Amino acid sequence: MSAPAAFDLTTLHAAYASGQTTPEEVALEALRRAEDPRHPHVWIHRLDAARVLEYVRALPPQPTLPLYGLPFAIKDNIDLAGIPTTAGCPDFAYTPAESATIVARLIAAGAIPIGKTNLDQFATGLTGTRSPYGAPECVFDPEYISGGSSSGSAVAVAAGMVTFALGTDTAGSGRVPAAFNHIVGHKPTRGLWSCRGVFPACRSLDCPSIFTLSCADAQAVADTLDFFDPADPFSRPAPASRPAFPARFRFGVLRGSQRQFFGDSAAADLYEQSVTRLAGCGGEPVEFDYAPFAEAAALLYAGPWVAERRWAIGDFFDTHADSMNAVVRQVISAASRFDAVAAFDGQYRLAALAQATRGIWDQLDLLLLPTAGPIYRRDDVLANPIQLNSNLGWYTNFVNLLDLAALALPAGFRANGLPFGITLVAPAFCDRALLALGARYHRALGGTLGITPVQVAGQPLPPEPRDILLAVVGAHLRGQPLNHQLTSRGARFVRQARTAPGYRLYALPNTQPPKPGLVREPGFAGPGIELEVWSLTDAAFGSFVAEVPAPMVIGSVELDDASIVKSFLCEPHATAGAQDVTSFGGWLPYRRSLQPQG
Repeated sequence: MSAPAAFDLTTLHAAYASGQTTPEEVALEALRRAEDPRHPHVWIHRLDAARVLEYVRALPPQPTLPLYGLPFAIKDNIDLAGIPTTAGCPDFAYTPAESATIVARLIAAGAIPIGKTNLDQFATGLTGTRSPYGAPECVFDPEYISGGSSSGSAVAVAAGMVTFALGTDTAGSGRVPAAFNHIVGHKPTRGLWSCRGVFPACRSLDCPSIFTLSCADAQAVADTLDFFDPADPFSRPAPASRPAFPARFRFGVLRGSQRQFFGDSAAADLYEQSVTRLAGCGGEPVEFDYAPFAEAAALLYAGPWVAERRWAIGDFFDTHADSMNAVVRQVISAASRFDAVAAFDGQYRLAALAQATRGIWDQLDLLLLPTAGPIYRRDDVLANPIQLNSNLGWYTNFVNLLDLAALALPAGFRANGLPFGITLVAPAFCDRALLALGARYHRALGGTLGITPVQVAGQPLPPEPRDILLAVVGAHLRGQPLNHQLTSRGARFVRQARTAPGYRLYALPNTQPPKPGLVREPGFAGPGIELEVWSLTDAAFGSFVAEVPAPMVIGSVELDDASIVKSFLCEPHATAGAQDVTSFGGWLPYRRSLQPQG
């Protein structure tokens, strides 16, 4: 047995199913690849084999988990329990007792952490050159930058070391490195994924991001990370119904006078080709005014949000000046220019720009933009670090400020063999729609995944966005013993509700944990049964239903507002001898009645 050449999800899960390899072999091979001398600056901390194998041995014997046996990397401003988090600054390091929420969820879904990756210090930069641990290189030419700040994470995926990697994205850190290494970079809607355990750059704007070889892999990871975290004050639940793009969609393209490629004519040509390619996926290109987006982008570093970066590192900025990268310190020192009045000025200007862009979404479904114009040589960036970094953020800095979702995609190669990338941008919570469309675009581009031999054409297409509402009445309610079967799949609580009259509830005997059975009885005029409505993706719903044991079944239930949702029901024969608890109006009131009084 041996690990396959490519670590994409489709290849690995097929290899596991056929017995070609095992998670242990893949994990050890990932550690071996992590030592590749061609990419010496990817990692800040690699786990040792003993630690990695602890995660492998915690996996179930059968590949039932959605991310089963997938090796992944973690940007080193995201916590992994027991491993130092440096944020790219050794003197700042701390060792967390708990993993970040997103890391814990990925491990629970079967993914295997390999180590912590390099980054522009304190996640400040888009070049990947601002780290005392070295500057990761573009996988296609080591003289060129990898992009940042999530530099090591992008290279770890592009070089085939891991299946996917966590980054963060405030100004474009989850997109620029994807473009420079010919992979997918998914920047979700702000607040959709928990930031608990993520060391902040600009806390009000930050979001985690992921790098993958394909949109299908990105969707699989996103299904685990889509989760409302009440312990994160910036977390927010997704709407029960997620937006989808129409079959004939309209996408915004830059006006000729607003196309800024900073002298890179090859990038300009590749952008024009990408417009034609997306039109071939069913879209109609429409020119739009980029000016208010560009002005919003400029606010990120020229406005008061730079003070958030100063807040994030606290007294360390004053007491450890010599420990900081000189360029990062220069950028953050601009915080001293802004007082509370300036902060409000910035907020008001941003609100005006958001209003100016809002009408664009009445006419367009999404925007098609270059991720970045040129890709720079490492030496050129070191000689002119501020201006060239600013150039890289021209089409990225506005996205989080204006509360948008974005997906960076490969878009071909220049004549010199260096990659070019585009970004699809859409309103908040269009994440799944972007991934579904992005997969079709990526397939139209063709070629291989990153530098692997795997063809893009062989990758599955993520399903178009479709959520399924599921009503639960017993052990899957919030706070009950089986609720984790929903939350581990990224299910979102929608609302409390009640069935229409006509349903009976039974306490089924000999079930562990105790479970109720819901049965409809024609002609019965009962009180209705309390329940909770949850929302799952169709993929998550399918895996959930596969675990439903007899005598439970999934059917359709009518609610007291006449709507119909999927729900747990019970085969009628199972209620023979069961206690009818309908009069309690719900499972929780019945369970409370069993508790001793006094």
